[in-house]
Order: sequence, then C-alpha cells, then structure tokens
Amino acid sequence: MAVNPFQFKHYRPRPLEIIDTTLREGSQSSLLHDHYKYFFNQNDKVEIARALIVYGVKFIELFAPIVSPQERDDFAAIKAVRDELIMQKGYTFLLAHVRCHPDDVASAIEAGADGLNFYIGLSETSRMYNHGRDLDELTRRAKVLLEEVRRHHPELILRFSGEDAFRTPEPHLFRVYDEIVPFVDRLGTPDTVGVATPTGVVQRIKALRERYPTMNFEGHFHDDRGFALFNALEAVKNGMRYINTTLLGVGERSGITSMTALFFNLYIDKAYDHLEGYNLRGSYPINVMFASKLKKLVPSKEPVSLTNRTHTAGVHQKALLNHAATYEAFPLDQFGVSESEVLLGPLSGWNIVHYFLKEIKGYNLDEGTARQIAAVFKERVYNIGPNDSPTEILIDIAENQFGLSHISVPERFKDNILQRLDADQEAESTPSPKAEIAEPYGREAAVSLKR
Repeated sequence: MAVNPFQFKHYRPRPLEIIDTTLREGSQSSLLHDHYKYFFNQNDKVEIARALIVYGVKFIELFAPIVSPQERDDFAAIKAVRDELIMQKGYTFLLAHVRCHPDDVASAIEAGADGLNFYIGLSETSRMYNHGRDLDELTRRAKVLLEEVRRHHPELILRFSGEDAFRTPEPHLFRVYDEIVPFVDRLGTPDTVGVATPTGVVQRIKALRERYPTMNFEGHFHDDRGFALFNALEAVKNGMRYINTTLLGVGERSGITSMTALFFNLYIDKAYDHLEGYNLRGSYPINVMFASKLKKLVPSKEPVSLTNRTHTAGVHQKALLNHAATYEAFPLDQFGVSESEVLLGPLSGWNIVHYFLKEIKGYNLDEGTARQIAAVFKERVYNIGPNDSPTEILIDIAENQFGLSHISVPERFKDNILQRLDADQEAESTPSPKAEIAEPYGREAAVSLKR
C-alpha cells in the first residue's frame, strides 16, 4: 500500500479539534427509527461528510468496514468525496472505530483509514456482562495488538479508550493506560452511559494530565443526565483538545454533545482561539441539512435554531420591533440563523427547498412537490443573471408554476408569533479579530452543504 503523503505527523492540531461521529454514533440514534428511516443511506452519508468537511471538521469517525459490506462500501464512498475536496478544503482524516481485534484492524487498514479509534470496556459492569475478561487479560491483549499496529503502520493515528471510563476507578484506568500510552496519539475518556458531571470531568482531566503530561486526551460525553454540553465545555476549558460531537447531538439513547451548540457556547464565552478554522456561519445550514435527513425540523433545544428567534408573547414582540437585543441576547446571525444564510443555488437539494419554502416562507407543500420544484429551480437558476435573486426565482416557480399558497393561520393567531430572520444584531455583536477569521462562510462553500 502506498504511503499517504497527508500524514498526521505533518498536521498541526488546532486548539480544539472536533472528531465528529455523526456517521458512527449518530447512526445509532432512535430518531431514525422514530421516522421509519432506520439508517443513513450512502447518499446521506456522502452529503453529511461533505458538509462536515466544508464546515471545517478535520476528523470524521466511521464504523469499522468489517461491520457489514454496506459499511465497507460507504467507507469507500466517503473517502472518495474526501479526496475530491482536498484541494479546496485541505485534508480530512477518516478514523475507524475498532474493537481490540485484529480483524477490525485489518478491515480498516485495507479500506484506507487514516486512524484507528480502539475501544474496550474497562468498568466492572463491562467486564462482568460484556466481554468477561479481567484487567490483566485486557491489558495484555490490547498492548500486543497496539504495539504490532504501531510497528507495522507508524503513519496511522491511534487512540485508545477505556469504554465506560467514568464508572471505572482511576487505579483500574491507569493500570491499563500505563501499558498502552507508549503506542498511541490520544487517550479517550468516554462517558459511555452519561454519568459524568462537570466537576467530575475537571477532576478526571487533572488526574490524567498529571500522570500523562505529554499526552492528548479525547472526550465523548453522553447526555443521559443532560450534561453532555456542560461536560464538553468544561473539558475544553481545562485543556482537552479533542471532543467527539454529532450534528444536533444525536446518538445512542439521549445522544452526545452537539457540535454547533458547543461552538455557539464557546463563542459566547469569548473562547475565540477554539473556533479557529471552523465556518461558524454554516452552523444553521448544516443543522437544517441534517435535520432533513431525520425528516424533522432543527429541534428547539438546539441553540443554533430558528426557535431562538421565535417569539409569541405580545410584550416581547413589541420590544423586539424597537430593539432586537431586548429578548435576544446572542448573535445568532454569526451562526447563520438568517434567511440569507440558507443559501439557494444550482446545488441546493430538494430538502433545502422544502425547508425554505415551508418553514421560512410559510408555503403549504409536501416533500413530493418540493422535489419537483427543486428540479425546475435547478434548471432556471443555472441561467441566473447578475441582478436576479435565487429566492425570487424559487418563489416565482412555487406560486406561478405550482400554484402554492401560504399556510392558513387563523385570524386570531396571526399576530401572536414573530420570527426574526435578519441580521440586526451584527452591529451589537462585533466579534474579535480572531473569530472574524474563523467565521466567513462564502456562498460557494455554503452551497456545497446542499450537494
């Protein structure tokens, strides 16, 4: 196998590196079953991977190809789209989530993975009811395998995680990690069942850094107690460079940390160094794209959502019309929550057309009609003139060719809801020079999200 010229040893990690696991952890979300979708197909995965790369994510975690023939083929398709974007967006590392098993390793190496994310359960519960091995045996097997992989494949990025780390006593964790640390680039600390607290996260990071001062650490926080975002924020603020996220925070059970929610809060807290290289204005468009894959709207609990610019109380509306900051404290326009950031163009998919017409413009249409409108729109928009508006073209098609009408709202409710999709706050929320570098989200890049 030829040596990949884009090796990790040549990469200078940013202060915060997202390891997005939407295509692995996110594939285990019950939301897929709730909407009778069950899995992301290959087209979904390619579009999600493309969107993540355009957004600025440099590490994407995937299932090991050994999981199924479909996962093997999907890995190849994602790798192909990654390769297409190298000249435009730089290199993105594809990481395979593997057991400490030679077959998992072989399948990932054959598929061309850039790194292997090893895991094995170390807590007493995992050892008793999952794999049945004691700590000595686990340590021996993992060490032999990692040592072999490191010797024969020095270019690979290697991470080892003791699954269920926050229910594993530190002496047990250290007993294994002490033997593993010479062979890996990162040590993971997954809160597999969502028991960690912010205080516990800080204490654990301190203990790990004292014992392994030159090692990088990776956090994976589940939301069973509603602490995933808080735990991730504390981890970042206490020096953890690598954080696992998914789009909209989806994942097994209650999910994990939302990527855009994490960035939004770091921005509010003025942690601008941690935003380096991420296209923050693409946050809302990428959330819209992913929500459409789940056949739902961006959820109201996601900070980067239209919900945060929706108001029903009359007194709020009156004040907002006078000055937006009265009931909107945060600069959502910096994260693309505006009509202008849901950019329409020849590469816009039907899902964006559907969302724009129905949720933003208030037209009454179904998915089938949205697909037809999108096809007509693509034909017309390729011939767009310099003074033409894609929005006006789309609305013309919707109204005059398909006869769409606006959703009927009973008269007594018409004045009860106000949705703001402007950028009035820009003058009030001037970002720091550092953040300004990180945020520009050009039209071409934003449109790429809808391919």
